[in-house]
Amino acid sequence: MRRRDILSSLGLGAVFLSTRASPSAAQAAMPTIGFLALGVPDAKPWFAGAEAALREAGYVDGRTVRIERRSAGGDSGRLGELAADLVRLKVDAIVAFQTPAATAARRATAAIPIVMRGVGDPVATGLIASLSHPGGNLTGMSAASPGLSDKLVDIVRELFPAARRLGLLLNGADPYATPLREHIQQGAARNGMEIQVQLARPQDDFQAILQTMGENQAEAVFVQPTLVSKALVETALQQRLPLVSNSGAPLGVLAALAPGSKEQDRGMADYVDKILKGRKPADLPVSQPTVFTLQINSRTAATLGLTIPPAILARADEVID
Repeated sequence: MRRRDILSSLGLGAVFLSTRASPSAAQAAMPTIGFLALGVPDAKPWFAGAEAALREAGYVDGRTVRIERRSAGGDSGRLGELAADLVRLKVDAIVAFQTPAATAARRATAAIPIVMRGVGDPVATGLIASLSHPGGNLTGMSAASPGLSDKLVDIVRELFPAARRLGLLLNGADPYATPLREHIQQGAARNGMEIQVQLARPQDDFQAILQTMGENQAEAVFVQPTLVSKALVETALQQRLPLVSNSGAPLGVLAALAPGSKEQDRGMADYVDKILKGRKPADLPVSQPTVFTLQINSRTAATLGLTIPPAILARADEVID
């Protein structure tokens, strides 16, 4: 073969190899986002909302970004290993859903940016230095807002005008339990109610816990969101104990007052976008919710033989039949 033919052949081969290599090269350059969730409530709706918001921002799983999803299924003891797994994968950012996941991610890495979504008071729990200057590698969306828990206690007062004792079921594995207790105590005192506190974990048998609360004359139970599950709701219905929370109305919680999920998801996507374009978490102030949704489960009310006051139904953003 002549020298010119050999060079031409080699050139064509190089072009062919380059063409074949380009998809994997593009894939290697694709940023990776890790999702980390406690999994109580079920992580699937959280992940679906987050992915939808990321798509709106131009980040499509498998096309412009890779998403690695990790849920502990309610077992907070697994969050450490799941966070470490995302760190080993060298993801470009971690989206942490709720306080336990954010805490685990922060312990696992001081280098990878962490975007909070649905996290309780991140200042009170020590995750960040301040809302305006978070410092470190965390930023994102706080689910806590001044007076949010107080407002839910006010709703309990409207639902049960004669109530004197409010049960408070807290997640002993969630750092937000302590500041949440303080908020509820303030709201209960203002409404002339005592609180009865019980600590639990998502894996616990709630039968005995709720039975004790009922025997101690709790007329409703405020449940920390990271404990809300179908099993808990079903047990409470069996014992005829109304539950209120910042989530869980579709599962059967009687009343839920929560930050708007779309605002949380879109805000999270905006933080991820800024970070993937080079911004540092320490320079991005943490946002507090400005939109809240009140959900009432009328099916649960009927099961418990309760009548929801018309004023609450009129204010509700959603009534679940």
